[in-house]
Amino acid sequence: MIAPTPHSRVQTIRHAPIRPERDYVLYWMIAARRTRDNFGLQHALWRAQELRKPLLVFEPLRAGYRWASDRFHAFVIQGMRDNAETFQRAKGVTYLPYVEPEPGAGSGLLEALAQRACAVVTDHFPCFFLPRMVDKAAKRLDVQVDVVDSNGVLPLFQAPREFTTAHSFRRHVHKVVLEHLAEGPEAEPLAHAALPPAPSLATLDISRWASWCGPHALDVSLAELPIDHSVTPTNTQGGPEAAQARLDVFLGTQVEAYGERNQVERDIGSGLSPHLHFGHISVHTILRRLFALEGWGPERVAPKPTGSRAGWWGMSEGAEGFMDQVLTWRELGYTFCHIRWRDYDHYESLPPWALKTLDEHAADHRPVIYDLDTLDAAKTHDMLWNAAQTQLRRDGVIHNYLRMLWAKKILEWSEHPRVALDALIELNNRYSLDGRNPNSYSGIFWCLGRFDRAWGPERQIFGKIRYMSSDNTARKVRVKGYIERYR
Repeated sequence: MIAPTPHSRVQTIRHAPIRPERDYVLYWMIAARRTRDNFGLQHALWRAQELRKPLLVFEPLRAGYRWASDRFHAFVIQGMRDNAETFQRAKGVTYLPYVEPEPGAGSGLLEALAQRACAVVTDHFPCFFLPRMVDKAAKRLDVQVDVVDSNGVLPLFQAPREFTTAHSFRRHVHKVVLEHLAEGPEAEPLAHAALPPAPSLATLDISRWASWCGPHALDVSLAELPIDHSVTPTNTQGGPEAAQARLDVFLGTQVEAYGERNQVERDIGSGLSPHLHFGHISVHTILRRLFALEGWGPERVAPKPTGSRAGWWGMSEGAEGFMDQVLTWRELGYTFCHIRWRDYDHYESLPPWALKTLDEHAADHRPVIYDLDTLDAAKTHDMLWNAAQTQLRRDGVIHNYLRMLWAKKILEWSEHPRVALDALIELNNRYSLDGRNPNSYSGIFWCLGRFDRAWGPERQIFGKIRYMSSDNTARKVRVKGYIERYR
C-alpha cells in the first residue's frame, strides 16, 4: 500500500469537492517528470488508492512558452519516452503524453480530462510560467486540486522567511534538515500502489486532441513544431534513465574531486542540473545514493549550527562540497523564488545595498558596450568570454567557474545594469539546459549582488559588486585548452 505524502508537501488550491462517483484520479505532471522519488505521483497514487480508483497521468509539453526550442523539447520528450515505458508496466495507471502542435492547441484538454476525475493533483514549481498557469487552470475545474512540492529536501510550503545570505540559510538547513530527510518520498511508488484496472486511452473523451496524444505523439518531428529550430539539441540526453546514468558517473569517478570543480580544464561538476531542472531526477534520489556511498548516518551531523560551508555533515571533503551546492545554494534559490514568485526575476528584487551601488555607478563610462546580438554571437574582443558564450550556445551549459565571469563581463559591457540583467536572462534562458530555474536565476542575480555582500575596493561600473576579470581568471585557472576547444 502506498503511504500518504507529508502534509508539509501538499497545498489545496481549489477547494471544490472530491467526487468519488467519477472514474479516476488525475495527476497533471508538469515539473516532477519522473516516477521515482516523486511526492506528487505518490500523493496521486495515495488518493487513487483511498478512493479505489485508477490513476490517469497526464504529461503535456506546451509549444507556446517563451524560449521554446528544439533543445528543450528534445530533452523533455526523451524523458516522456522513458516515462511511457515505465508507466506501461504499472498496474492501474494510464499514461497520457501530449505534445502541443501549436500555441493554444491544448486549450481545454485538462478540463476535458478533469470532467471525469475524482480529484486533480499537480506539481509545485516556484518559477517561470508554471505558478500562474496552475492557479489559472485550477480555477476552471470543479474538483479539488492539490499542488505537491517535490522540489527538494526542505518543504517550500514551510519556508519561514526570505533568506538573504547563504550563511543564514545554512544555519536554517542545519537545524531542520534531519527532520525533513526522515520524511522522504517512496523511492518506487508505482511498486506499492494497489489500484483497480486503468482505463484505456480509447475510452477518454479527447478526440479533439487525439492526433497529438498518446505514445505515438512522442515520435513527432521537431521540425513540424512552431518552436525555435536555431537552438539545436545538445549531446546531453534527457530523461530519468539518462539522469541515473549521469549520477552513476558522478558518484563513481568525480565526487571525490568535487572540491576542485573550479578547475576549468577538468570536468568535475555533477552535470545533474539540467536533469534536476526538468524533474527527471530527485534530490532525494541523489542524496540516498551519496549517503550509501559515504556510509553516512544522521548521527554524524554536528549538533550546533555554524553556517559554515563544510565540516558539519561528517562526510568526505568532496561530498560536503557537493552537499553545499545541492542543499544550500539550490534550495536557497528555490526558497527565494517561492516567497518572491511575483518578482524574483525583476531588477528591483536585488538587495538594497546592490541597487544603491549599481545606481551610483550606472552613469560610469564603459570602455566598450556590446549589444545583445553581438553578445549572442560571441563576437566580443575577449577570447575567454567568447569561449564561454560558445559553450553555452553549443552545449547548453557554461563551466561553473566561468559562468560567473560570463555574467560579470556582461554587466561591464552594458550601458546600464538593467540592460545587463535583461541580456543575462535572455541568453541564459535561450540556451541553457538549466535555465528558467530558481537555481539559474540565483546564479544570474548573485553576479549583481543577491545572496552576496558589498566588496571593496569600490570600482568603476561595479561599485561594491564583487569584481571579476578575464585576466585575473586566466591567472587563477588554466584556460588555454578551454579557449581552444570553444574558439
